[in-house]
Amino acid sequence: MEFESWIDRQIREAMERGAFDNLPGAGKPLHLDQDPDWWVKAKIADENLEALLPTVVSLRREVERLPQTLSDVRREDQVREIVDDLNRRIRESYMRPQPGPRIIVALVDAETAVQEWRNGRGTRS
Repeated sequence: MEFESWIDRQIREAMERGAFDNLPGAGKPLHLDQDPDWWVKAKIADENLEALLPTVVSLRREVERLPQTLSDVRREDQVREIVDDLNRRIRESYMRPQPGPRIIVALVDAETAVQEWRNGRGTRS
């Protein structure tokens, strides 16, 4: 004789009704890694919550993603424009008061960014 708990019965009945069929993310892999904040980062990405991040955190992420951003750019002058715009926004963030500890975002060296962009394209100066 097998005992079915109340929770087990609720789950079984929900499955019979099809309550778990076609849920978002069904069949997709779980992206678990060693980062203890993986779930927060996944939630931010899934819910497109980056707009809610503090400006300095968004700028820091932009700097980290700069090589991927520049990989689709065709011309050097466009690379320089993107880097100049990013640096302008970083400088502006220094001028705004921010709550909590001061987070520093380093400016991007335009020459280094252009050289890395060239290397990524297989183009030498």
